Amino acid sequence: MDIHDYMQTLGRQARAASRVLAAASTADKNAALVAMAAAIRQQAEELLAANARDLDEARAGGLEPALIDRLTLTAKGVEAMAEGLEQVAGLPDPIGEITDVKRRPSGIQVGKMRVPLGVIGIIYEARPNVTADAAALCLKSGNAAILRGGREALHCNQAIAQCVRTGLAAAGLPETSVQVVEITDRAAVGHLITMPEFVDVIVPRGGKGLIERISKEARVPVIKHLDGNCHVYIDRDADVAKVVPIVENAKTQRYGTCNTAESLLVAREVAPRLLPEIGRMLATKGVEMRGCEQSLAILRATGIAADKLRAASEQDWSEEYLAPVIAVKVVADLDDAIAHINTYSSGHTEAIVTENYTSAMRFLREVDSSSVMVNASTRFADGFEYGLGAEIGISTDKIHARGPVGLDGLTSQKWIVFGNGEVRG
Repeated sequence: MDIHDYMQTLGRQARAASRVLAAASTADKNAALVAMAAAIRQQAEELLAANARDLDEARAGGLEPALIDRLTLTAKGVEAMAEGLEQVAGLPDPIGEITDVKRRPSGIQVGKMRVPLGVIGIIYEARPNVTADAAALCLKSGNAAILRGGREALHCNQAIAQCVRTGLAAAGLPETSVQVVEITDRAAVGHLITMPEFVDVIVPRGGKGLIERISKEARVPVIKHLDGNCHVYIDRDADVAKVVPIVENAKTQRYGTCNTAESLLVAREVAPRLLPEIGRMLATKGVEMRGCEQSLAILRATGIAADKLRAASEQDWSEEYLAPVIAVKVVADLDDAIAHINTYSSGHTEAIVTENYTSAMRFLREVDSSSVMVNASTRFADGFEYGLGAEIGISTDKIHARGPVGLDGLTSQKWIVFGNGEVRG
């Protein structure tokens, strides 16, 4: 069949499966997740072989290093996928939860019940673990899923999809509850995002170009973030012992993730004392610093090699590098830091290092991002680290789902009413 017919078939199957999942018991959903984890462990060698094939083709095709890093699956990564499925199975099932019940003067009781969204389309690049994470979260939240991974991870995604189908079948749930698109033609994405009769929400995970295209062309709601220009601000009241470890982890633990720090702000009062140590650490790690005039003057006086220092352009303040590069700026104070972040940030994750409670609380209240942290690395902005078991993605929108999107973010609430024969006067 052609692409249109193929995607329509996936959509119809997903819609039918979504109705089964909405009524599925917690026990059946958990059984499927545990069976998926077992299948992934049993097929570990096959998954790694499929990933190796993807990597060979990606390198031959000149895929960027940051995407190669995301694409790479190790034995540890396979086990992490299996553990993630089991952790989601262990999470409370949100579906059917009734909250906020209140009795009205008329005698009726009004409350809210948590329900699935229906069918979720997920479009992602490079990361094969997303296939397992997305399957787990959609299933546990009672949603059917249509997953369209990048062509660079085709072989591994299909191998993981087989494990998912094995788990669904073992629990007696429709294998069409989670469908992985088997064609790489980009036209498949165009169909997926314009099928409101079958798809209730789209979650894109990938590069800025992909997400901009989907946001522009989609005819169904989109949960998204465009990029991750995350900031670390070193306050004048920062604990010196915390500064370097936090900056080091936030920037250098992994370069290719959306929660990696891309911008460093340092209060003018402490910049001459703290920037040299931070700069030496970053230079040792091979990180290029693109700084304002004041920060460059301090860093040059420290003796850092000239090839690690460069004057920042206006574009650098809003850049997501996904590379060993960081923008550095000396700011006047907390007010200046908050203003800079709210101007240039992508709204993903920001952190302040301070021992001043008032400053910390102002930062939490006034910085308009999906995750805001005090004395911690931005790398913690992650569904697993937040106790969600896994995440479907990060949302920088201001709709019901913001930040790491776990089970609750894949549900909505409907109003319910309990009566005893009341009629409206």
